[in-house]
Amino acid sequence: MSITDKHNIRISIQVGLSGYSFIRETDKGVSYSGWMSADRIFTSPELQSRYGQVEIGLFTPKFTLVPKHFHSPRLSAEILSDVSAIEESDVVDYVDVPEFGAVLVYSNTIGGSLSKVLSQSVLRADGSQAVCLPYIYYMLRHLSSMAEYNKIVAAYADNWLYLVIAQGRTLLLCNCFPAPDFTTAEYYIFHSLKKLQLNPEISSIVFRTPLSVDQEMSLYRYFKNVDVCRDTM
Repeated sequence: MSITDKHNIRISIQVGLSGYSFIRETDKGVSYSGWMSADRIFTSPELQSRYGQVEIGLFTPKFTLVPKHFHSPRLSAEILSDVSAIEESDVVDYVDVPEFGAVLVYSNTIGGSLSKVLSQSVLRADGSQAVCLPYIYYMLRHLSSMAEYNKIVAAYADNWLYLVIAQGRTLLLCNCFPAPDFTTAEYYIFHSLKKLQLNPEISSIVFRTPLSVDQEMSLYRYFKNVDVCRDTM
């Protein structure tokens, strides 16, 4: 593969405690891996290649989104400890989310080993490594690319539902919820929509993690449309 070809290929990797999945985009289309165990990192040919763009997102419930003018880098750990249980060993960092004039404060310490191996294995075309960010960051960025007025993006991993909702350019919700099963995840989705007075029957939902056919069909009972990753690898 030539350097030019590599620059046209993009990979987005989702990392959780139970493993990882990836979305690979080329000029021939988009393919999804489905959830894979950590022991397959060194045997998956897609992870031994180089890409024009590499995104690595870790599912961590330890995050909070704050208006940029309220954020102080030296107080990041204190800000995060107000909403999450922070351990002494947790490394707290932050990243700007300019689309919403906000800063995402987070800790990626949980699951950091797997994400580190992936960032060292999957390189950009120039040989550089991608920085691992919380996956909620990429969900927030996804909102800006959606044409719908009601924008709903969700992900489900490691018994947590991650959910971001916006209307037009206004962010309404950025949160995660403990969900030991998908029925509980659905409860939090519909509870959130009800509180925000959004009608799922005229809205679409994007699920950025793989769902089973039954899970997808369950969502279709309520939403106008369901856009979900499919296991086509």
